Amino acid sequence: MTIRYAAPGRINLIGEHTDYNLGWALPIALPQRTVATFAPDGSGAITVRSDRVDAAERIPLDTAPGGVTGWAGYVAGVMWALRGAGHPVPGGEMSIASDVEIGSGLSSSAALECAVLGAITTAAGVRIDRIEQARLAQHGENDYVGAPTGLLDQLAALFGEPSTALLIDFRDLAIRPVPFDPDAAGITLLLIDSRARHRHAAGEYAQRRASCERAAAALQVSSLRDIGDVSSLAAIGDRLDARRARHVLTENQRVLDFVAALTVSDFAEAGRLLTASHASMRDDFEITTEHLDLIADTAVRSGALGARMTGGGFGGCVIALVPHGRVEGVGQAVRRTVRDAGYQQPLVSRTHAAAGAGPG
Repeated sequence: MTIRYAAPGRINLIGEHTDYNLGWALPIALPQRTVATFAPDGSGAITVRSDRVDAAERIPLDTAPGGVTGWAGYVAGVMWALRGAGHPVPGGEMSIASDVEIGSGLSSSAALECAVLGAITTAAGVRIDRIEQARLAQHGENDYVGAPTGLLDQLAALFGEPSTALLIDFRDLAIRPVPFDPDAAGITLLLIDSRARHRHAAGEYAQRRASCERAAAALQVSSLRDIGDVSSLAAIGDRLDARRARHVLTENQRVLDFVAALTVSDFAEAGRLLTASHASMRDDFEITTEHLDLIADTAVRSGALGARMTGGGFGGCVIALVPHGRVEGVGQAVRRTVRDAGYQQPLVSRTHAAAGAGPG
């Protein structure tokens, strides 16, 4: 019996670094997918191969943190999390194929985790609800791989639907589908891959998270979600922590305002909110780069309704809402300006909300 299970990458439309602060975010699943093909064989390990790496990795079923590193660590992390939760993990041969670009801020890691988790649980005949699947995948990434990510990526990969964004409330993990079909209103969602690979796994992400935790502790609340408004931040002595917290508070409001704009198809307002989000990430949270700023600014100057970096930061992709008639002009302007500035030419493509994880 051979099992194929696929999970998508994701774009976060708006709501960056709000997940671990128990706020709101609005991701979509992407058409690009990672596929795990698994043939159980009753052995004591899973031997995994990737279409991007020559050598196979043999992962013992009793693997523990530190046992496997690199890309295969995400597979091992899922195995370890499943076994730790009391679920069976059969040995076998697994191959991974993906068109989710690594390091581009499209959450290739969560796509890999959710595809592997789906393949293993299907092979073992185990049924786990999607919230618990997301928690298990996050547990593997946090505590096996060592990347302190929030839960947004896994939830987006598991709950995604065509023409739908997901309003996620991270305080109670309530997920509300929000219609998102800009093409029907004459608007294109452009995905602009800077081709500069992010480096937040090297510690920047962890620093931002720690800063938010210090701000919450200084205000004697369990999370930034519990702060009433931005004026409360004056009580924080550390100006850096206050700016980090200000981004989270204002970003939460932008998520809710963006959803309100979508409900009345006000893509001009939605675009304005994207641009405001990018400014907050640039000035308060400091997770953009001059390269990403140039892409976002050029997109808006050349006709986009709005643009922002998406993902954890320090590289990756920019998204933009662009009227159909301006798509070619925006793409050309971005490519030319970025190239003239000495950066690698970005990859510009149209994208849309697609289905979440499932049998592949």
